[in-house]
Amino acid sequence: MFDLPLPIHPTAYARGVPPHFPSDDVDHSHPFALTLSRRAPAELMSGQAAPLVLARFATLAEAMQGAIDHAERIAPDAAPQLLAILDRDERLVLAGAASDHAVAWCHPVTSTVEARGVVTEASQLRAQVGRATAWGEPDLAQRLRYRADLLEARLVDPLWRAFAARALQVAA
Repeated sequence: MFDLPLPIHPTAYARGVPPHFPSDDVDHSHPFALTLSRRAPAELMSGQAAPLVLARFATLAEAMQGAIDHAERIAPDAAPQLLAILDRDERLVLAGAASDHAVAWCHPVTSTVEARGVVTEASQLRAQVGRATAWGEPDLAQRLRYRADLLEARLVDPLWRAFAARALQVAA
């Protein structure tokens, strides 16, 4: 479910080594997984670009707090990282951009019509990415790709849309 194409950014930790979360407390039966996309070219080509599970949590509130804890460990000059919270069936519950000690949560779409609009806009941005790349504008392509990623992060599974929207209201 979390196969959003992301720009390849340096991370605040060594590639493949997640930031410290208490590993002895991990209960794989917990329903919410905080994930980070792995987008290294070798992983993409090998088909191993599945999201990296940073930690599992019993509640959505705990998972959101885990995302904030992760953001606090990101270097101030590092590029934002798109985090996603998935349920046990790997459906997108909530996503946000983590950087510089904070997480900017993406508000979920509220309807199928809005979801179609987001998909259309993200597709148009991805087409512009291709043109920018062909024109030799890698910085523009990277910015457009990131905007498309943020739009697609709003495509929360219909089962979770209202719940995630309410969780964001409570958190605010």
